[in-house]
Amino acid sequence: MAWPWLLPFGLFFVASVAQAAVVEHTFNVGNLSISQLCQPAMIITAVNGRLPGPTVEAREGDTVVVHLVNESPYNMTIHWHGVFQRGSPWADGPAMVTQCPVKPGANYTYGFNVTDQEGTLWWHAHISFLRATVYGALVIRPRGGAGAYPFSPKPHREETVILGEWWNASVYDLQQQVFLTGDTMRMPPANAYTINGKPGDLYNCSAANQTYKFRVRSNETYLLRIINAALNTPMFFKVANHTFTVVGADAAYTTPYETDVVVIAPGQTVDALMVAGAAVGRYYMAASPYDSAIPQGPPFSMTNGTAIVEYAGSAGEEKPQLPPRTEYNDTDTAFRFLSNLTALVLPGKPTVPLSVDTRMFVTVGLGNGDCQPKQTQCNTTGTRPRIFSASMNNASFLLPDAVSMLQAHYYGDASAAYTRDFPDRPPVIFDYTGDASDNDTLKYTTKSTKVRTLRYNETVEMVLQNTLLIAKESHPMHLHGFNFFVLAQGFGNYDEAAAAPRFNLVNPQERNTVAVPTGGWAVIRFVANNPGMWFMHCHFDAHLDLGLAMVFEVQDGPTAETSVPPPPLDLPQC
Repeated sequence: MAWPWLLPFGLFFVASVAQAAVVEHTFNVGNLSISQLCQPAMIITAVNGRLPGPTVEAREGDTVVVHLVNESPYNMTIHWHGVFQRGSPWADGPAMVTQCPVKPGANYTYGFNVTDQEGTLWWHAHISFLRATVYGALVIRPRGGAGAYPFSPKPHREETVILGEWWNASVYDLQQQVFLTGDTMRMPPANAYTINGKPGDLYNCSAANQTYKFRVRSNETYLLRIINAALNTPMFFKVANHTFTVVGADAAYTTPYETDVVVIAPGQTVDALMVAGAAVGRYYMAASPYDSAIPQGPPFSMTNGTAIVEYAGSAGEEKPQLPPRTEYNDTDTAFRFLSNLTALVLPGKPTVPLSVDTRMFVTVGLGNGDCQPKQTQCNTTGTRPRIFSASMNNASFLLPDAVSMLQAHYYGDASAAYTRDFPDRPPVIFDYTGDASDNDTLKYTTKSTKVRTLRYNETVEMVLQNTLLIAKESHPMHLHGFNFFVLAQGFGNYDEAAAAPRFNLVNPQERNTVAVPTGGWAVIRFVANNPGMWFMHCHFDAHLDLGLAMVFEVQDGPTAETSVPPPPLDLPQC
């Protein structure tokens, strides 16, 4: 079959990949009636009538084509989280950054290559809070099959484990209420945590089909592809009487890391081997929250989302064993896991660049700002009404509303959507992790749409520094369009003289989402070899709405293949 419409997606790369295939899906986004937690059935937005949505499976080098049919009552986009989108920036998906939303009743086709990527990624809505139910896995296997995995033992089977959150209410309505009032406390904690869309049987609900089951055979090895699709909650993940060997994170191979707990922030993925070596029986798989905020912010649901690991030969009726609970504020355990991973260095794969062209020091955290004109229910009492806001280097990000940033970039009309003045340093140097709760000047931020322009192939080093203006917290910072190397992490205010000698320049972990330690910092480094407009933001959706984001504008390279291609013919218009 001919595919004459593929060229706008940069799919000219396909011909150079031996035996590459086109993997095609249709995503019908619409209403789904579902009952959870013994509550009356409610309507949610879902893909193809499923929660989670369909898994997209491909091999390295394949082309993925997904036809989005928006049958929902909401504007919609899909982001392919972790996909580089080299040559296909129009397919990245964040609303008003790379495209205008797909309106109700409209269609859009996403097309992209998964060249030089292997492992577990995922896809999700990138507009409003709709990704609470619009999400699914994107699994990229080696071109040579399971035998080509660069770790041992080779798995007998693979299982996808998607962690999520569930509300007994419309997340769209909740998001609108939070936005209109400017009051983040209006967003209640999730009613439950879920594993593969199901909350498990520890929520005082005896209804059938509330618990996902994984069936295993004794002494077989399973590759668990773990994804945190939660809106706002980092997770501790355990299986009673079992341990893991982590072999990948964010679709990048790691040196094998032994652990009895996986710590995973929203947006992140972890590939872990689990040997079914326990006695024949039934065991709980549990996901519980990690609350890093100090002082505590909006409450988390202090519960366990569960699934059941059931061995072949078990009676199938005995009560499963529950793993020991990790304390919800166990930052030591979280930091130990997140900072101890290292990359598996493989021939021909990218290594950390040793020279740096641009150094940035970027504060990330919460503060206060003014009510915006569209926040019609905002509390306007007082001489200067203040609401929660969030910022990077005191710039609180505001999406444009007339044209997407990538369209403005491509047509040379930046003034229609953004300004090129995102700062490399915060405007004021202060004690970032000291208590500044009484300093209204430091806490105050204003809205803007600032980008940092980078030359093609420029190497960037960025220090991400958490602040304690309102609360210190572990922010999962996600960069679209790139992987980056995490050179070092720590607590307190970043001290270059002390930290630089400890940089891992040999095998640092490679990520697309880094959980900046609460009240601490992380140093990342990447090469800007992907022209386009690339969103960087906190993957807590509550914080993204508050403005904890910025955009990198990467200029074209010297050839057509290293330049932003023309927009697709069916690109949605605002």
